[in-house]
Amino acid sequence: MDAVVKKFPDLAEDRRTDRPSRAEAEAAVDTLLRWIGEDPSREGLRETPARVVKAYEELFGGYKLEAGDVLGRTFKDVSGYDDMVLVKDIDFHSHCEHHMVPIIGKAHVAYLPEDRVLGLSKIARLVDIYGRRLQTQESMTAQIAAALVGVLRPRGVAVLIAAEHMCMSMRGIRTKGSLTITSSFQGAFAEDSALKDRFLSLSGHRS
Repeated sequence: MDAVVKKFPDLAEDRRTDRPSRAEAEAAVDTLLRWIGEDPSREGLRETPARVVKAYEELFGGYKLEAGDVLGRTFKDVSGYDDMVLVKDIDFHSHCEHHMVPIIGKAHVAYLPEDRVLGLSKIARLVDIYGRRLQTQESMTAQIAAALVGVLRPRGVAVLIAAEHMCMSMRGIRTKGSLTITSSFQGAFAEDSALKDRFLSLSGHRS
């Protein structure tokens, strides 16, 4: 667990000493509204700075948690089960760290137990923790895989993310509907091509 925490530190904790106040955050939203040509004093926008800051607390709540917070409890009594555990089609919403616009997609996460398993909801919560941060899809994929390896110590881990990036769909090249796919295969999934193919087939992304 220590290795995971050191590799992916809690950024909120690191920056707490110089974290702006809520009033300063709301003032920053007010500045942006004026910068785009709006009038923050008009009726529809008077409460917008406060609403945006409140929404950001939820959208970026992943900075308040670490992998160990949700992966700490495991179960050993699995009646000898030692095959793949796959949770697929995990919906997530994240934000691009370059433009701070949404990334919307699905994650597929699998592992091969060594002698312990996780509660299935823990995997979805792990995806949510890393999703609710400013991200690149590549980093998010690697972080999920590293957290499972570091905390659970399984025989193998596979993570595949397919997502649409609004920084491409809403601006720039505006390629609406295009998906970016990233993957990470650790342990047995990296060594056994048949196992990797089974994961890809079960997750709906067979090559």
